[in-house]
Amino acid sequence: MNEQQTNEALLSDGYDRAIALLRECSSEDGFLASPSLRDNYRRVWARDGVIMGLAALMTGDRELVGTLRHTLVTLAHHQGPQGEIPSNVDTAAGRVSYGGTTGRVDADLWFLIGCCQYWHATGDDDFLNDMLPVMERVRFLLGAWEFNNRGLLYVPQTGDWADEYIHHGYVLYDQLLYLQAQQDLCAVHRHLHESSDHVLEEKTTHLKHVIRDNYWFDDGNELPDDVYHEVLYRKGKAAACDHCANHHWMSFFSPQGYGYRFDSLANVLVSLLDVADDQQRARVDAFLIDEGVVPDDMSVMPAFYPVIQPVDEDWRDLQMSFSYTFKNQPHEYHNGGLWPMVTGFYVADLAARGKQDEARRYLLGIHRANALEMDGDPWSFPEYVHGQRFTAGGTRHQGWSAAGAVIGHHALEGTPLFRAGKS
Repeated sequence: MNEQQTNEALLSDGYDRAIALLRECSSEDGFLASPSLRDNYRRVWARDGVIMGLAALMTGDRELVGTLRHTLVTLAHHQGPQGEIPSNVDTAAGRVSYGGTTGRVDADLWFLIGCCQYWHATGDDDFLNDMLPVMERVRFLLGAWEFNNRGLLYVPQTGDWADEYIHHGYVLYDQLLYLQAQQDLCAVHRHLHESSDHVLEEKTTHLKHVIRDNYWFDDGNELPDDVYHEVLYRKGKAAACDHCANHHWMSFFSPQGYGYRFDSLANVLVSLLDVADDQQRARVDAFLIDEGVVPDDMSVMPAFYPVIQPVDEDWRDLQMSFSYTFKNQPHEYHNGGLWPMVTGFYVADLAARGKQDEARRYLLGIHRANALEMDGDPWSFPEYVHGQRFTAGGTRHQGWSAAGAVIGHHALEGTPLFRAGKS
């Protein structure tokens, strides 16, 4: 076969195998992070389950869509006393986890997004009515996590999907999920009440402006209208290096200053959710190429860039940030590991912008990553890929690695990742 035929075969085979793994991850209680009997992956996870659910919604497959419903119902049934959604649930053992060393803020955000996106796709009003009390408790809790009532969530270290990485405070990734959740809740209110929740809609608009004004440093000297803290912003901008300012979105800021590493998922979501303008999108695309963020031999995005090395100032803090064993050696896990799941979101973004050739190249990268062997078995669907050796790492048969492939496939066919709200 020539190269084109080989690629077409990989696209077809990779998609079929990804769908098969999503089915293998399906249980009567919802999506398992992985069917593998390792650690706590054989559980219903909020984050993983909703991302697999978004892939399921794009397929339109009734059984997979039903598994998303089961996922959300399981999470709702185990809602915590303050309204928190579990990070994961082991229904067989009756164990519920709301996080490790800290709670997982994004579990609540993904839950809201999952509920609303399921309803957008199915029109299941019975489900929506059952979930409303649960969703309102989550919404109240998230408002409390703003702490100062100024629109941004304050996220503790290890408080989201980067559970052993060193970012905290006003983390961009979490704010973007918060924005999507609020936009979805606005649509739910319009549907139920045939009128707008003006307070929520103003809050949503304000959040979008705050994100735009505080996480992108341009070349101008004027202070943005919605700057969060003038001194913090000015000092953060002054300290930003030429490689990041006006080239990509900042990953977080806190009372101690800004984080300047490139957060791949955040920089993708900020485009997908139409927070970024076209010039900013182009600058991020150029940054990926100019800095060599994505390896030429494996078109899969790292979680964060650049890699934290033992000689770096952040290495000591990174070494202290783990649950049981240290996973973040250079080019591994969140420290430069390459993630098929993250790349699936980037394929969706590229496809939405009409960049079909680039989207296809990254989708092929996802399939090549998913096809890597682990312990001698091919098509391991690894959690991540080593950033230099391009070997499979983490847990095998990872459901959201399959979801990345499915999301990319349907995005290239024109299916949006997030459905627009109903009026």
